[in-house]
Amino acid sequence: MARQVQKDRRKKGFTRWGVLIVVGALAIILIAVISGGKSGTSTAPTTSSEAPPVTAPPPVTVPGATLTGDTPCPATDGSSARTLVFAKAPPMCIDPAKTYKAVVNTTLGEYTIELDAKNAPKTVNNYVVLALYHYYDGTPCHRILAGFMAQCGDPSGTGSGDNAKYPGYTFADENKPATASYPKGTLAMANAGPDTNGSQYFTMLKDYPLPASYSVFGKVTDGLDTTLPALEAAAGSSATNGTPTKVPVYINTVTILVS
Repeated sequence: MARQVQKDRRKKGFTRWGVLIVVGALAIILIAVISGGKSGTSTAPTTSSEAPPVTAPPPVTVPGATLTGDTPCPATDGSSARTLVFAKAPPMCIDPAKTYKAVVNTTLGEYTIELDAKNAPKTVNNYVVLALYHYYDGTPCHRILAGFMAQCGDPSGTGSGDNAKYPGYTFADENKPATASYPKGTLAMANAGPDTNGSQYFTMLKDYPLPASYSVFGKVTDGLDTTLPALEAAAGSSATNGTPTKVPVYINTVTILVS
């Protein structure tokens, strides 16, 4: 009986040692995986759904000029001086029969807009004229709401600088949707009521129902699944005014393409 007890004890001892050895081996393997096989050095890739941090300061822009008379059509090659304040809305400077695109370069990537000159000629004309006057260069997207939209186009960066000062005029609505439907990628003018369009516009980050009160003038055709999600991630825990809390977003340039 004593020998049997000793044998049982030895078996239990061997079992305990076996468990410890297995646990220790697993721990070593786990450490090697986390550290990429090199002790103390992590080489495992990391992924994040958040927008990348802005490592550079906001774009450097020259002060904008003020036009006190009629607004001349800007040079189509982009050589016009930057202008921020206009006394009058621009004349018709585009040809609605042509195709217009805008490449919006932001601090979080680019997206391309197919502008709807056929159905929204006044609104597209306004956007193209302001872009060719470098109005949008260096301006922030001051309001971004996750699951909704990103609003840009106010040089003051507050959302309250439109019309009275920036750009200094208003123009009438057009091409308002027949139903309260604004699909992801839709571009429309922000306003303060009927016929109060100026320079601010919003880009839909998701399909969203809104009142049929906003002039639709284009849609995003490139960057829909890359840059737009980055803009949305920049919102962070936005307050009710939508100021991005995760990453500030700026428009570097808007390039107009005509064909």
